[in-house]
Amino acid sequence: MPSKILIVDDSPTQRQFLGGVLAAGGYTVITADNGRDGLALARAERPGLILMDIVMPGASGFQTTRELARDPETAAIPVVMCSTKAQESDRVWALRQGARDYLIKPVEPKALLACVANLIA
Repeated sequence: MPSKILIVDDSPTQRQFLGGVLAAGGYTVITADNGRDGLALARAERPGLILMDIVMPGASGFQTTRELARDPETAAIPVVMCSTKAQESDRVWALRQGARDYLIKPVEPKALLACVANLIA
């Protein structure tokens, strides 16, 4: 059974691009366009991995990732931050919030698939 991946990103273009790469890689993709909906979907769907944007209206990806990491129901789901924020401090902060990895947009499809394969056991 293919693994389910949740993409949380407020950009329809990014959701379509990342979803297309993952679907072509054999993954089932579900999406949310904000952190609150992403939290609800993570709890309801139990994806194998979450790709999380940082800059979104409402709850940021940092806030949402921190909430996922602190919730016993979702703490085991690996989160990969996926953002245009390319500073090392952003990557370090993401990892401190509970993210397992950090990808900089635009994401190279091979790098995305390798990262996902590494985190989904």
